[in-house]
Amino acid sequence: MDFNMKKLASDAGVFFSRAVQFTEEKLGQAEKTELDAHFENLLAKADCTKNWTEKILHQTEVLLQPNPSVRVEEFLYEKLDRKVPSRVTNGELLAQYMVEAANDFGPGTPYGKTLFKVGETQKRLGGAERDFMHSASINFLNPLRNFLEGDWRTITKERRILENRRLDLDACKARLKKAKAAEAKASAVPDFQETRPRNYILSASASAAEHELRVAQTEFDRQAELTRLLLEGISSTHVNHLRCLHEFVEAQATYYAQGYQYMLDLQKQLGRFPGTFVGNAESTSPPPATTSPTTVSATIPVVPTVGRAPNPATAVEGALNLSDVKPPASGTRKARVLYDYEAADSSELALLADEMITVYSLPGMDPDWLIGERGNQKGKVPVTYLELLS
Repeated sequence: MDFNMKKLASDAGVFFSRAVQFTEEKLGQAEKTELDAHFENLLAKADCTKNWTEKILHQTEVLLQPNPSVRVEEFLYEKLDRKVPSRVTNGELLAQYMVEAANDFGPGTPYGKTLFKVGETQKRLGGAERDFMHSASINFLNPLRNFLEGDWRTITKERRILENRRLDLDACKARLKKAKAAEAKASAVPDFQETRPRNYILSASASAAEHELRVAQTEFDRQAELTRLLLEGISSTHVNHLRCLHEFVEAQATYYAQGYQYMLDLQKQLGRFPGTFVGNAESTSPPPATTSPTTVSATIPVVPTVGRAPNPATAVEGALNLSDVKPPASGTRKARVLYDYEAADSSELALLADEMITVYSLPGMDPDWLIGERGNQKGKVPVTYLELLS
């Protein structure tokens, strides 16, 4: 190998000079060139951006892929520039198990039929999760990684060069200071025994130190300006990350909206399976009375199971002879049924989703219930299952 010994010696000298300057600064034996307040603020902002970007990136990766082993495997594939193998999501794997179980139990049985329906929904949820992970990775994670692996590495490199330039500048200042002090001392007491006066030699040394200082100052100023421009670009990075954050929120909102719609459809389908939960002896209360029809799209309604024990709170009203109940002269309203409802006893009226009925209230009735009429049929109906139209 061809070594340039002169360059190696020069580099070794520069490294030694920087090490001495750095050590003396730490020991408080040498002065240090301080950067201006604006530059220090830019450095603090850059460090803050880097630290929080790393934390947000890591936690987002955990959110999208909770399994640490899978994350490590995907990281290795990415570093080796190989395609990450396609994996089924947890929802898709659950869907596969449910469909296989439904086939074994018999797709015509209530349990098998329900397993099949739930499995189909889980598969759709798994597909929506896959789309969300893909969108979040491209629109949010990749820009954060690009900043850390691209812009931040460039900033770190230039900051390191700037620190070396500062050490060189301060070392030149120290040498010039020593040369000036030696020159002043020699001028006061000249040595006549030398061939040339000592002050002449020291003056030449001081001149050389001044030249080195001017060169070091120029290089330091040039590097400081370059580093400053890179640090000021952090503001543009924030703008870019803000846009990516909006796209991440949009993707997450779409994912949750799809999941809500899929589960709402599944609830309606399960409500149409007669006798699916007949064996359930536990009492299930109706949806909260505070749920307003106008906010149905914003909240997930709780569709109760078909088999339900009578509500003790309405036992007194159940004792009414509904055949003798007459609708009031005014106060009747039309209502659209939101969900299927199976009557718990003869005092209640069974409902089918999307049908239209007439409802009204009687004095002393529980406010969570109304009297519903459909043709010649009449009975109590829960308010939370209705959308009052007029």
